[in-house]
Amino acid sequence: MAGKKETIPASPANDRKIRVSKNGPYLVSGSIPLIKKEILNDAEGYCSAWRDAEHYPLREQYALCRCGHSGNKPFCDGTHQRIRFEGTETAADEPYLSFADRINGPTFSLTDAEGMCVHARFCMRAGGIWNLVRQSDNKKARAIAIEEAANCPSGRLVVWDKKTGKAIEPALEPSIVVIEYPARDEHGPLWVRGGIPVESADGHMYEIRNRVTLCRCGKSKNKPFCDGSHIHD
Repeated sequence: MAGKKETIPASPANDRKIRVSKNGPYLVSGSIPLIKKEILNDAEGYCSAWRDAEHYPLREQYALCRCGHSGNKPFCDGTHQRIRFEGTETAADEPYLSFADRINGPTFSLTDAEGMCVHARFCMRAGGIWNLVRQSDNKKARAIAIEEAANCPSGRLVVWDKKTGKAIEPALEPSIVVIEYPARDEHGPLWVRGGIPVESADGHMYEIRNRVTLCRCGKSKNKPFCDGSHIHD
C-alpha cells in the first residue's frame, strides 16, 4: 500500500553485536537502533537531561566512523583508508570492578573508574554524586545520586544498594546513541546501551555492560573506548 512505512523486524538479542574493525569503523549488526541525543543544561548551567535530536532509519547492518574524519558522520565513508587511521586497540581486558574505586555511604556505595570519564558532567549537579552518596540516608540525595549515575554514559559511575549488594542500573533499550553537547560545541562518544556485545578486531569480547562509550574522534588512548579526548578538539 502506498505510504506504508517499511519496518525491519527486531533481531534476536544474540544477533546484536558491534565489531571493531582493524584501523576501520565499528561494524554494527542485528538491527540496533541508532539515535542522536543532546545534553541539556538546567537553569544553573549543570548537565541535567537528554533530548532526542534524531532517530536514524533502522538498518540490519551499518558502519560507524571511528577515525573522526568521515564526511558522513556518524557513518563511515572510507576516509580512514585515505588518512591511514591508526586505530590499534589499547584498552585493558579487565572487568570494571577490578579497577574501580569504591566510596561508601550510609545506604549506598559508589564505584568510580575515573579513567573511563567522558565528561558528560551529569555527576556535578547538587554538590556532586560523591557527596550525595555520602548523604544517602537522605531521600532526596539518594534520588539525585541514582539519577546522576544512570546518566553517566560510560558506566564510570555505578551506585550500589548496600542492603542487597546489587547495582542500581537504568533499564536501557539495546541501542547506540550519538552524544552531542551543543552548549559546549562538543561531539561526544558513541553511547552503547543495554548490554550490546563489543568484539575486538582480533575476535575477543570485551566485558558486556549496560553502559559503555566508544571513541568516535579517533584520539582516545584507550581505544576502542572513549577517554574524554574529544573535549580537546
